[in-house]
Amino acid sequence: MAQCAATTASRLGQPDFAIAILNDFVDTARVVFGGPLMVARTVTQYHRAGLAGLHIEDQVQTKCCGHLTGKQIVGRDEFVTRIRAAVTARDSIPGGSDLMIIARSDSTDMDEAITRLKLAGDARADICFLEAVRSIDDLQRTVKALAPKPVLYNAVTGGVSPSVTVKEAEAAGVKIIIFPLISAVSMVHAIRSALKSLKETGTDVPSAWGMGPKQFFEVMGLKEAIEIDAKAGASAFNTL
Repeated sequence: MAQCAATTASRLGQPDFAIAILNDFVDTARVVFGGPLMVARTVTQYHRAGLAGLHIEDQVQTKCCGHLTGKQIVGRDEFVTRIRAAVTARDSIPGGSDLMIIARSDSTDMDEAITRLKLAGDARADICFLEAVRSIDDLQRTVKALAPKPVLYNAVTGGVSPSVTVKEAEAAGVKIIIFPLISAVSMVHAIRSALKSLKETGTDVPSAWGMGPKQFFEVMGLKEAIEIDAKAGASAFNTL
């Protein structure tokens, strides 16, 4: 079971405390809920949505962000059962599926975490992910211990793990690096700055940077929408 802090924040305006449900995550591929049957259902829905992969972790149902303290984890057997259920569901999809199963451990004990991820790899997880690695040395140790399974690194500035660049992660042997809060944190700073400017100047002109409604909608696919409408023979948007 894994959940995404950015999705919980952007969709619900809540901290990452297992508040979101499956439908909130159908486009994020960062969550699996409940026992084997729910794991299988989640995998099937994510495949249908055309997603590339999902994380399955070993925290308890009432989990929290991996970079907060006080995390609780389930036993090894339950974790491996979750992985096995995901792999079985993926492999049972008619026509096949290339959905990636990413096994994540939130154990704060390095030896235990590596053991769990090895078991997950034996259960045919495609990628391994040790959350909240505390040093580059620990990261390199993880990569070496889990080889040849590819290892994912979660880069969270201000979190438990050291901030590393893509090149530094690559040098440590990491195959995938994610920056899960890069857009969400930037958005918070941008909104705060825009509202501060509005309060001080009484206008939104400085924060708009010349972007009007049409330019804004173009970011959301305005041109493509107009093209579809025109190809269908309609003319509702010809004068936009």
